[in-house]
Amino acid sequence: MVVPCYNEQEVILEFHARLAAVMDKLGNPWEVVYVNDGSKDETFPVLCGIRTGCANCAVLDLSRNYGKEIALTAGMQYSQGQAVVVIDADLQDPPELIPALVEEWGNGFEVVYARRKSRAGESGLKKTTAKLFYHVIGKLSRVQIPANTGDFRLLSRKAVDSLLAFPEQHRFMKGLFAWIGYSQKAVYYHRDPRFAGESKWNYSALWNFAIEGITSFSTVPLRLVSYLGSLIAIFAIIYAGGVIYKTLVFGDPVQGYPSLMVVILLLGSIQLIGLGVIGEYLGRVSNEVKRRPLYFLDSYQISSLSKPSSASKAGEFNNPPHSDEE
Repeated sequence: MVVPCYNEQEVILEFHARLAAVMDKLGNPWEVVYVNDGSKDETFPVLCGIRTGCANCAVLDLSRNYGKEIALTAGMQYSQGQAVVVIDADLQDPPELIPALVEEWGNGFEVVYARRKSRAGESGLKKTTAKLFYHVIGKLSRVQIPANTGDFRLLSRKAVDSLLAFPEQHRFMKGLFAWIGYSQKAVYYHRDPRFAGESKWNYSALWNFAIEGITSFSTVPLRLVSYLGSLIAIFAIIYAGGVIYKTLVFGDPVQGYPSLMVVILLLGSIQLIGLGVIGEYLGRVSNEVKRRPLYFLDSYQISSLSKPSSASKAGEFNNPPHSDEE
């Protein structure tokens, strides 16, 4: 299990208790890799306490907050199981669904994702915007990203190794999960409200997340700007011809200041929108060509199942971290 954590001190103990109960009943060897993504509360000390009392627990402490997508990547780099379950710590995604994911993996599926039948505890606006986002990205992207599906899923070792082959900085994991292909299966469930604490995903963060997803998996916005510019050019030529004709035939004067200002403001706004779209892509290209490491670790506390040699290898496009047993 890979569990990214950011300011989850209020829920992490309950989450681990439920997770451990489920995994102990499952009967297979298991390990959970908690990734502390620069939490500002007591999440890291709580994780250290859990690790002290649970031999199956490993803790990665990132040097700062890098965001959930990078935290997931770090956790997968240090995971060593033949199957890896990605799950959030807020208990909206129930650990009790993991046996169903494992069962489908046993049936031969490389990726088993949990699809939401309902979303308890979320506002109507958030549900509507989420539905709109999946619809839009489904239309814009060649990769079919399953709707109503978060990061909660099981991945085979082959699928995890394929994901770790991506060195890119801007990582829209939902898209990458679909991009790698392989045999995939949905398991349906009802999503619960948060057990405690507050969601870190406000509407500003969700907007940025949506922009990240669209720009990572589609160039359609760039084409739309080109098409819009072409349509405006055609309209301008036709309109100019009409103005010249009316002036020569009827002697009509050219439109005055108000209409001229409207045209200038409209075209200026469209140009700025086009530059903004280009800037979004150009900024991502700039970040990628710098080839900075994805993250740095402050410490790595291994579990009893961890193998330090393979852990060092997992961070191959990072500075190798040190292992902190205490």
